Amino acid sequence: METVALVLVLSSAFLHATWNAMLKRHPNPEAGVVAVIAVATVGGALWASGMHGAALSSKGLGWAVFAGACESVYLAALSRALHRAPLGLVYTVSRGGAMLLVWPVSVLALAEGVSGWTASGAVVLGVGLGVMQLARPAGRVASGLAWAALSAVAIAGYHLSYKLALAQGALPPVLFTVGMFVALPVLVVERGRRMGWRTLQREAWSRPVSVLVAGVLCMLSFALMLSALGTSGAGVVLTLRNTSIAFALGLAALQGERLGRRQLAGAGLVCVGAMLLGLPG
Repeated sequence: METVALVLVLSSAFLHATWNAMLKRHPNPEAGVVAVIAVATVGGALWASGMHGAALSSKGLGWAVFAGACESVYLAALSRALHRAPLGLVYTVSRGGAMLLVWPVSVLALAEGVSGWTASGAVVLGVGLGVMQLARPAGRVASGLAWAALSAVAIAGYHLSYKLALAQGALPPVLFTVGMFVALPVLVVERGRRMGWRTLQREAWSRPVSVLVAGVLCMLSFALMLSALGTSGAGVVLTLRNTSIAFALGLAALQGERLGRRQLAGAGLVCVGAMLLGLPG
């Protein structure tokens, strides 16, 4: 991976972990995510408006729409997971699980290279996720981790879809904006029906400055990731972006979260597996 792409992905990882941590601190993350994504969507539209030659091919548009559908599932599942389980656990399960799903598809369908490091990294990462579950959670935490697992599937879906759309000539600003325009209405309708429209509006914007900052960080995180994804493999980009697991664990500690020994050991293995997956063949 080129140095510029590496810097873009690592910066994206930090910003992604930061906006997730800010969402975790929202009084109602399931409502707050709607405001965050609304801000990100407006930011994406402004970003795309300054681009020229931004038309999408029919295939590129199809993948962009599918990515948006995956984004809506991801955002709904993530906010529910954060409402029920600690940030460190949710982030490790969702991002680590997505990596296990993306790498086989990247290798088999997108012709990305595979090596001994790749295979070893996948094994270590899988063991890490397993170790984190040895002490079986119960109640709300167990429910939160189930939502985090669904989030992992959706993350894998939108990463691969974005990569395929970029291969069709889509520009990152347009691709991001289309994805958000698909995801946001689905999220609004789902939350509005379940929570009530007035409750959603009141609670989503209960911390306007926080959601504004988180929305901008969300948009920048995806912008940097998509820019790197245009020149690098989906598996490599997702792997390096998942260094955000380490950032998230650090931010969780600053918020007062304390993981048990098994969970810390599992998270450490996930980070090691991610680094092994990112090594060149």
